[in-house]
Amino acid sequence: MYKNIIVGLSVISLMNCNAQKETQKQNVTNTTTGMKDISLKKNDKIIYFSEGENKFLPEFQMNVTFKGIAEDSRCPEGTQCVWAGVAVANVEFMSITSRPVILQLSTAEVKGKDYHKTQSFNGYTISLKEIAPYPSAQEGTKSLSGKYKIAIEITKDDNQNQSTMK
Repeated sequence: MYKNIIVGLSVISLMNCNAQKETQKQNVTNTTTGMKDISLKKNDKIIYFSEGENKFLPEFQMNVTFKGIAEDSRCPEGTQCVWAGVAVANVEFMSITSRPVILQLSTAEVKGKDYHKTQSFNGYTISLKEIAPYPSAQEGTKSLSGKYKIAIEITKDDNQNQSTMK
């Protein structure tokens, strides 16, 4: 009798573990498809980077590396917050004539913290368009480390009288 109970409980626990693994696989799939994974095309103005990714952009004569997220205080999906929050990406830029410069690009303009959506580098204006994935109430931002993707736009500065680097 005891053997039957032990075997029955073992089978139920194994089925429960398998169900949890399936749920986790679905959650990972949902979070990794948060932003289009599009490589740079000649006609696109938006350039996509995964966390840690480095690209040389020949049309701008610069190397760009998405170093990581410095801060992500955005209000998690499914919750109500007093402040929407902000995410800040550290992006390293280096032209063929300059040393590397890390710019912090944020999802919102916050003058008190010196956060900007757009910054200048070497005669170009760099704008952050998107950071994904968005934090969820269940997992928060710690589980997103290494999974972030950003979209930036690089355009030639209209005002050539500005300094060449910021």
